[in-house]
Formats: sequence, structure tokens, C-alpha cells
Amino acid sequence: LGAPCTYRPAAGDKLETWAKRADSPIVKPVKKGADHASVAYQTVEMAIRTQADIAIIDTAGRLQNKKDLMDELGKIRRAVEKQAKISEVLLVIDATNGQNAMSQARAFAEVAEVTGIVMTKLDGTAKGGILYSLQKELNLPIKLVGVGEQINDFAFFSPEEFAKGLVAKK
Repeated sequence: LGAPCTYRPAAGDKLETWAKRADSPIVKPVKKGADHASVAYQTVEMAIRTQADIAIIDTAGRLQNKKDLMDELGKIRRAVEKQAKISEVLLVIDATNGQNAMSQARAFAEVAEVTGIVMTKLDGTAKGGILYSLQKELNLPIKLVGVGEQINDFAFFSPEEFAKGLVAKK
């Protein structure tokens, strides 16, 4: 796992918690202000050296209206592609974001070459109805949904289960 984000240090701490739960090594910035692309590069370098099946780089903390943060995504991508082919870029959308998710998704899809969407926080009152619009407008598959904070609380997206959840009475 790679946590290159120094914009939101707490995101790296949270990823470190998940790394421990999954018994996975993690690469984080050594100091505040470290180059994000360098941390991503080091993550892929470690994955290759240890013959890991995958490397996951979490670029948390990006705001679509902050040009410098979005520009870093391109830099991170170029750093990774120097060593390995990128097979998947997942955009993680918080179900509580509502319509803001659309502008977020448009920007990220353009800059990061997103290949799929993950919807989190479907365990609360948010139902994630924006997923339909996201999929229709961006033509991106919905890959996973998160329904809690535990390691087994991610599931592959099921359109049937999602539709039931949208109309279910609580």
C-alpha cells in the first residue's frame, strides 16, 4: 500500500491502520511535504522487489477544484508508469456527497483516467442514488460498495441489491 498524501496526513494514518489489518507493508512520506509522486514510485518499487501481486496507491485528499492537487495526480501516474502498467484506477465516492459527486467524478475521470467507481458509506442513511447518474454519464462500471468500517465490509457491486436498497423502507 502506498499513502503519498501529505495534504491530509490523517488519510495516511487511516491507510496505515488498514495495512495492519491486512498484514500489508505500507509506504508513507518520510516527512511532511514529501513529493507525492516519489512515494508512489517507492510503493511500486517495493511491490516489484517483493514480488507483490498488486500495489495500491491511495491518493486521498484531492479536491477537484484545486488545480495543484489535480496536477499531482498526473505526476503520480507518470511516476508509476515508469515502472509498471496501471491496470485499474478506482474513484472512491462517499455516498453522502450527493450531487457534488458528479463534478468530482467528471474532474477525476478526466485527469486520472478512472476505470471504475467505488461507493462508500452505504451503511448510513445515504443511499448513493448518484451512482446511476455517474454510471450513465461517465460510462464507468461500479466496482465495489462499502457498507462499514471493517475489512469484510466491501462487496462487489450488485445492481439488484443496490436497487433494493434504494427503495427499501428503513
